[in-house]
Amino acid sequence: MAVISRGFRPKRESDPRLPPGQYREHGFPVLSAGPTPRVDLSTWTFTIGAPGQTRASWTWDGLQALPAEDVVVDIHCVTKWSRFDSRWRGVSLDTLLDAVDVAEDEQHVLARCDGGYTTNMPLADLRGGKAWLAYGYD
Repeated sequence: MAVISRGFRPKRESDPRLPPGQYREHGFPVLSAGPTPRVDLSTWTFTIGAPGQTRASWTWDGLQALPAEDVVVDIHCVTKWSRFDSRWRGVSLDTLLDAVDVAEDEQHVLARCDGGYTTNMPLADLRGGKAWLAYGYD
């Protein structure tokens, strides 16, 4: 006799956009390692720099004055949920990086955020319409 019958398995969606092991989420789970930072947009800035120098900086209003794009993407979170057709609004990293002189030997970026998180990534992963600084969702 089987211990588990087919009736006790979750039904997996057949959408080809859903990676193996993921489940489809229709909401937007908020996950954080701590409290959500409260940001005063009148003093907020986005800066591109290098050790010891600021190459470009935008205020909140200055950022929103740049050409914006609407982008629709699927999100696949490492916590196993996926959300399809998420609409974001923001400025392409291509637009921001074009405002600074990036040397050929600069191949990586270290990104920092208000909550203390950091991540590094190849600059090539941010260029060519692959990344945006998003300020609007759905």
